[in-house]
Amino acid sequence: MLRPTDGIYGLQATLLKTLASPRRLEIVHYLGESGPVEVRKLAEHFGSTQPAISQHLAALRGVGIVEAVRDGREVRYQLADPEIVAACGAMRQVLIRRIARLGDIAASYSEQTPAEPVQVHR
Repeated sequence: MLRPTDGIYGLQATLLKTLASPRRLEIVHYLGESGPVEVRKLAEHFGSTQPAISQHLAALRGVGIVEAVRDGREVRYQLADPEIVAACGAMRQVLIRRIARLGDIAASYSEQTPAEPVQVHR
């Protein structure tokens, strides 16, 4: 039986799949900091080609993360909802805490177990 929230989970999954790219996450954060930006400027900032950046922007636009705003002959891209940066930032903090916990676990394990020399057989 479908629940009313099932459609939202599907949309969320699609959005998260689109964000499953380091470059796209970088673009989202950059747009959050800089505001509307032209493709050319994004390509220069990331040291990438305009077609590559345009493909990323098209994917982000397809799920409603960014929108294009025409300014004369220029098209600038901006976040459709600035809260996306906060959502991505929250996930970054979760990952940072997880890495710290894993580091603490590794450190406590290495303190309990003295390192044994590795023997190489030839």
